[in-house]
Amino acid sequence: MSPFRHPTPSTDEDAMSTEPLAHADEIAWFGETFTTVVGAVGQALVGKERVVQLAVTCLAAGGHLLVEDVPGTGKTSLARALAGAVHGTHQRIQFTPDLLPSDVTGASIYDPRAQVFEFRRGPVFANVVLADEINRASPKTQSALLEVMEEGRVTVDGTTHDVPSPFMVIATQNPIEQAGTYPLPEAQLDRFLMKTAIGYPDAEATIGVLSGLAVRDRAAGVTAVLDGSQVERMRKVARSVHVSRPLLEFVQAVAERSRDHRHLRLGLSVRGMLGYVHAAKAWAAGQGRNYVVPDDLKELAVPVMQHRLLLDADAQFEGVAVPDVVDELFDVVPLPPAAGR
Repeated sequence: MSPFRHPTPSTDEDAMSTEPLAHADEIAWFGETFTTVVGAVGQALVGKERVVQLAVTCLAAGGHLLVEDVPGTGKTSLARALAGAVHGTHQRIQFTPDLLPSDVTGASIYDPRAQVFEFRRGPVFANVVLADEINRASPKTQSALLEVMEEGRVTVDGTTHDVPSPFMVIATQNPIEQAGTYPLPEAQLDRFLMKTAIGYPDAEATIGVLSGLAVRDRAAGVTAVLDGSQVERMRKVARSVHVSRPLLEFVQAVAERSRDHRHLRLGLSVRGMLGYVHAAKAWAAGQGRNYVVPDDLKELAVPVMQHRLLLDADAQFEGVAVPDVVDELFDVVPLPPAAGR
C-alpha cells in the first residue's frame, strides 16, 4: 500500500493561498529572462534545448550542476556558455591529480614587509566556477569544495571568507576514462542540485554544427544577458513559487520509499528533497507559473535523483539503471492529480 495519502483535490486558489506568491509581472519577467538565457547558452550547444533549460533552472534555483558525459559532447562548452551569459566573474579550474586544496580556495601568504600573513584568494572566489574533470583531483582537493558549495564561504587558517553572490559550481566529469580518477564521495554528490548528460546531437543539429566550422569556439561568442543582481532576483522569485501540500507529501513519500528500495544502498536525503522542491519552483517559474504542477516534479525527477540514488552491487550487475528505479518509485507512489483538474 502506498504511503501517500490522496487528499481531496483543491482549487488553484486554495492551493496557492497559504503562502505569498510572486506577482504576475515578476513571473512574466522571470519567464522572459529564462528564455533569453536559454537562447544565449543554446548558441554554444546546438540542438540541446532541454539540457540548457536544466542548467538555467539550476542557476535560478541557487544550486550546483554536475555534467557527466563522454568526451566531445560539449560539457565544457555548456559550462563556459552559462558562465558567459552571466555578467559576473567566472573562473575555470582544471582538476588534476597534483592539484592542492589551496590551489582551489586560496592560501595565507606571508608578507615580509608588513610581517603579516595575507590571504590570497583562489579561483573559487567567482560567481560561476567551472570545475573541469573534477574526478581527476584527489579526495582531499575535492573536499575543498564541500564547505563553499554548501555555505558559500571558505575557511582558511580559522578565518572565514565569503565568496561572491550569486555563486554556482558547474563540474564536469568523464565516465569513460577511469584511470587516475577518484569517484566523488556521496556527501559531495549530494551537494549538486542536478546531474545531467548532453549526449550526441541529432543528424540535423550535427549538420548545423559542421556547417558552422568557421566559428571555432561557440561558447566564447556567448554574450552576457544578465548580471549578478538579476540572478539574485530570479532566485528570489523562484523561492516565492507555491508548492501545494499534496505535492510536498508526494516528495516525502518518494524519498521514504527510496530509502528501503531493494535496488538502492542509498536513497533520497533531506537535502535532496529540498533541492527537488527548489528545482521544481524554478522550473515552474520558467514556464510562466507561480505554482508547481505534478508534471514539473516528473520532468525533474531523474536530473535531481540520478546522482543521489546509489545502486547496490546486485542491481549494477543486473543492469538496472537509476531511471528505472525512479519509474518504479513513481508507480508505487503515484503523482497526485493537478489541483482543480
